[in-house]
Parts: sequence; structure tokens; C-alpha cells
Amino acid sequence: MNGYQWMGKMLCLAMAVLGMVEIGTAEEIKSSKNELMGGRFLTLNTIVRVKQIEVTRDTSHGPDESEIHTPAEARIFREAIDKAWPGAKITWAFSWLALHDERQSYRELRELVVTYQKKFGDEITFIPGAYFSNMYNSREQVNRDLHEGLKRVSEIVGGGYRPKSVVAGFLSADNLKYLAEVEGIHVCQGNIWSQYAVDNGDGEGSICYPYYPSREHFCKPAQSEKDLIDCVNLDGWTVDFLAARIAGSKKVNDERWRSRQGVGPIETLLDMGTERGLEAMFAATSSHFDDGFKRNGFAWVTNGWEMCLVEGRKIYGYGGRNGMDGLEQWLTGIRKRWPDTKLITQGEFGELWRAHYKNNDAINYQFVHRGCGIRASEADKEIRWFMNKDFRLALLRDWKANSEEQVIDFTRYDEPAQEPADPENDKKSRNWSLMNRINQKGTRPQDQPKRLNELLDKDQELISKKYPELFGK
Repeated sequence: MNGYQWMGKMLCLAMAVLGMVEIGTAEEIKSSKNELMGGRFLTLNTIVRVKQIEVTRDTSHGPDESEIHTPAEARIFREAIDKAWPGAKITWAFSWLALHDERQSYRELRELVVTYQKKFGDEITFIPGAYFSNMYNSREQVNRDLHEGLKRVSEIVGGGYRPKSVVAGFLSADNLKYLAEVEGIHVCQGNIWSQYAVDNGDGEGSICYPYYPSREHFCKPAQSEKDLIDCVNLDGWTVDFLAARIAGSKKVNDERWRSRQGVGPIETLLDMGTERGLEAMFAATSSHFDDGFKRNGFAWVTNGWEMCLVEGRKIYGYGGRNGMDGLEQWLTGIRKRWPDTKLITQGEFGELWRAHYKNNDAINYQFVHRGCGIRASEADKEIRWFMNKDFRLALLRDWKANSEEQVIDFTRYDEPAQEPADPENDKKSRNWSLMNRINQKGTRPQDQPKRLNELLDKDQELISKKYPELFGK
């Protein structure tokens, strides 16, 4: 510190003592520089596991992935991110088996990731049940897993470390409530927006940006203070809004159209190759960082890049690709195109949102997305989404033909909702979706698209109160 800096600091302190200026705490100063509104945010999560889908502590589905979960893969992955985005902070989520495997490779892997927490400020946390914990475990068991898994994370990192968030894929309302009230964790990646007929569980029906969940259903935004769970519910992967209409996947013109097409590598880089995959990824990213940013006042893109994908071609093929070149190019491209973007941990982003929004009353997310022309992101289609505490609404049209908009999704959140019961013996439900009026997947007879003026009068009235412009008012 030079003389001028020292004199300036002393003057500021003296003025503070005299009451002429107010000096905030370190936390207040820090938060003032890291506000939600006006920011573009990227979160990147990775999963470290032993088996592909560890549905309970001692049962799993899919192949053994231990040979591609080693310090070598972790180092390749983290160094690629640091090269493309110096200063980036990511979130590592360890499965139950990965936290407890005593083979040397896993001990060294855990030790290595701890160094990344110290060096980069990465977040280390726990994932229960490999995205599908409630499909295979009772709520009580999930709470035990969360408690003991988080305790194990703290032991591994040391120094009193405690993560700010949990990665869960899908997580029931009761378990989100437990996280907030017992574990003191107020951020969870607890829904996978639009996932239906994919992998081992369905959770269609939520909104795609952060919200406080209802005590009735994890996909439902809380309707009142009494109903509110103080655990911000986050999506797991940003997907293309047009691709999201598909239930799972379908073959079109000898290509596989997949609902999860967006920024994730499996449906883009590994499926399409680097050049075309990146085009699809940037299209989904731009939908939020360009138009979405203008409409919502902030923008968020999130990606789950499972660590097995670094060398997943050894087990799964993936056309011989591992997608790492694409990861570097995507991150580098974001920094170049949107240089103000912050790549922070999932917990940090959730806490920023929580600091700004005290409940769901002010939520009013809006998105307009035109297809990029790659597979399910049809170039002649335009979709408009409106998402708030009371409902979500999607309008679809052929913009090239200037056709009339059709309602393809109208989900009311002001009506009662209920999650499935705990699994018992062989009785379990993979479908934890929240569907009522019209759902974008089109899986039920009632999901046929309609014009706005064909909806029930009471539904039109609810929409009109929030968005009168949709009815020409």
C-alpha cells in the first residue's frame, strides 16, 4: 500500500467514525458486487460416481464406471475448464459409493478434488440416488443419505467445510424441506426441467428458472409463506425450448430428435460431433444470454457434465468422441460473446437468487425462442414461454408462415398437487410429473394444442390478469 492509499484509507475510517460515511461489512461489500439482476450466470456441475446409476446405497443400474473415474480424468476435465475460463468455479457432486470407495484411485481422486476446492473455490457436495433417489428410496431413507453423505463430504474436505448446495436430479418436497430446516442448505438442483421418458425418472411440469418449491410438490412453486420451502430449486440442464416438447426421443429423417438437446454434451457434441453440436449448444445459450437477458433482467445457463463423459467412449462408444474440445470451445465462445458472464458454483448462484427473491410473488420469467434448424429445434417454429407463481404457459407458432399461436402447455400451480407415495417392495412410480390442463409433451388426449380463446373461461381470466396483452387488452 503506497502513501496515498494509506492516507485514503485512514480518511475513510475517520469519516466513518464521525458518521460521515457508512462502511459495510465484508459480506455486504462482497454481495453488492455480486448481484443477481443485470448479470449473466453460468453454472457447471459434474458427477463423480462408481456405477452409472446408483439408485440406492447398495444397488445400481448400468455398467461399472470406475475405470473412467480416476484422477487422470478429473485432471483433464478441470484443466480444460481452467484453460478456457481462468477463475471459473464449478460444482463437484460425489455419489454414495464414490464417497466411500477405498480403492487407491478413489482415495486419490477425492484428494485431488479437495485441492481444487482450495485452489479454485470449487464446491464439493453430495448426490443421493443418482438423480432418481425418490423413485427407489423412501423419503426417510433419502434424508438419512443426505445427512450422512453431507457429513462425509465435510470429513473429506476438512476445516469445517460445508457445501451451499446439493445436486439431486429430482428431489421430493419433503426432502427439500429437510435440507433447508435440518441441514441448513438452501439451494438444491432438485428438478430436471421437461425431463420425461428419459432414463429412470420423469419430472415434467416445473418452471425452468429458480423458484421456492411448494410443500405439496417439488415441481410446484410455493403459493404462500406457509407453503414455501426455503430451498431454491434449480434446473439441472438448460435445454432447447423447442426440443423440450418431445417425450423422450423420436426418429425423424433418419436422425434421432431428443428432448434433452440443449447445452448438455450427450445430445450435442457426442451425438452430432463438435461443429454441429456446438451450434446447437450456442443456440440454446443465446436464447438466455441475449433475448432472455433483456426480458428477465438476468440470465442463467446451467450444464451437468458428468465426469464419466471425459472418457465415456471407452464404455459407451459415443462415436469415439469425448467432447472435451467442444467443452473448451463452448466456454471460450461464451467468454468472447458475453464477456460479463460469471461461471460460479451452483450454491453461489442459488444464494444470489435467494438474496434477491424472498418468495415467488415477483417471479415473471419470459422467453422467446426460434429454432436453430438442428433436429428438434425446427427453424420455422417459434415458442413463447411465460412462467410465474400461478402458472406456466407456452405458445407455439410457425413464424415463417405467420400462423396463429397455439397453446401447447398450460400448467396451473394454484391448484392442489400431490407427489407419488414412497416406493414399497416392487411398487414404485417413475413418474413424478406435474401435469394438469395442457402439457407440452402431448402424451394425453387433452394435450391437443388450442387457441387461447378456446381455453376454459376461468383459465383465460387467470392468464389475462397476468398478461392482458395476450388478449389484446
